[in-house]
Amino acid sequence: MKKFLFLTMFASLGLSSNAQWHKSIVPFNINYTASALAAVDSNIFAGTYGNGIFLSTKNGDSLYAVNTGLTDFTVHSIVIKGTNVFAGTNSGVFVSINNGGNWYPVNSGLTNVHALSLVVNGSNIYVGTDGGGVFVSTNNGSSWSAVNSGLANLRVFSVVTNGSNIFAGTNGGVFLLNSYGNSWSEVNNGLTNLHTSVLCTKGTNIFAGTSDGVFVSGDNGGTWYAVNNGLTNNIVFSFVVNGSNIYAGTNGNGVFMSTNNGGSWSGVNTGLTNLTVFSLAVTNTKLFAGTGAGGSHVWARSLTQVTGIQENSNSSYNFSLYPNPSSGEVTLKLKNFTGKEDISFSLYDIAGKLLLSRKVEDEKNVLSFEGLSPGCYFYEIKNHENNKSGTGKLILMK
Repeated sequence: MKKFLFLTMFASLGLSSNAQWHKSIVPFNINYTASALAAVDSNIFAGTYGNGIFLSTKNGDSLYAVNTGLTDFTVHSIVIKGTNVFAGTNSGVFVSINNGGNWYPVNSGLTNVHALSLVVNGSNIYVGTDGGGVFVSTNNGSSWSAVNSGLANLRVFSVVTNGSNIFAGTNGGVFLLNSYGNSWSEVNNGLTNLHTSVLCTKGTNIFAGTSDGVFVSGDNGGTWYAVNNGLTNNIVFSFVVNGSNIYAGTNGNGVFMSTNNGGSWSGVNTGLTNLTVFSLAVTNTKLFAGTGAGGSHVWARSLTQVTGIQENSNSSYNFSLYPNPSSGEVTLKLKNFTGKEDISFSLYDIAGKLLLSRKVEDEKNVLSFEGLSPGCYFYEIKNHENNKSGTGKLILMK
């Protein structure tokens, strides 16, 4: 049995990709910005500035307009709730119950119709508006009620959910709606720029895209940490999460990917000629990017070309790590270990920063984390011979 005592900090691991982006087929030549993307199964909805909504039912292989009943063609957001599709426009919210075949306005009670963002949380739908704050509907948009108590900034660019928690990204930072759903509190500790254009959640982490780059919080916004290593453009417009990977769309430098909760970022832009990325979406097989006017506007890329680490999957070996939670010492056991593999163990903090990395040379190993504070960490066990990995969460207790 090998025993390791970890005391040293190491540099971040790099990532490269030779994958290619490809243009989605559009049956016309028109200048538009793909401002919103939403995906379900093989269906892709693309909302544009000024040209309405387009649909692909073939995983992005073709797009066609679906605007019947839509009276405003500037589309800021699209969200899918069951068989209903909701679109946020400059004239309020529209819903389609037949996959975009027809659209109907659903704005009763919406006192501000500039609908910038939409999110579904259980049976509720939340809409963030440009100057009117946040509204909630409990009946599929038939009526809306304002929920703005404590919301100090009413320009709401992004609304996301994390369990029962609702977060709003505004022109004045991030706000959290309490568990009763009737009052917001400011959660901006650590944010160096309060212009929060986009939010997303990944597990227990919340990511904020600002004009100072990406920030992450692992405690519901109580504290934010900048995670910009490798990010060459700090103005972030869009996020999407797929498995253990998070993708960020930027203002002029394309798409970046992180496999370690933002600890490091790598550009994934080969073939992408329009690098202003306003929206991102993902299906089971493809990553999609909605870009600005002046070129092709919806791009697709195979997910098999941009794979990262998976949670205890895609590995040629099995492992166990115990006890977890731990008071500071754990046992790592590799199953089917032959002694010939090149395997490493790496530990990251909640912000995705690499704290330590060691080669694993035995079937059973005792890992001691002396000097680390109690809290939540993430680990990666990687077989460098076949580039396959497994990850997990490690809780250290006093």
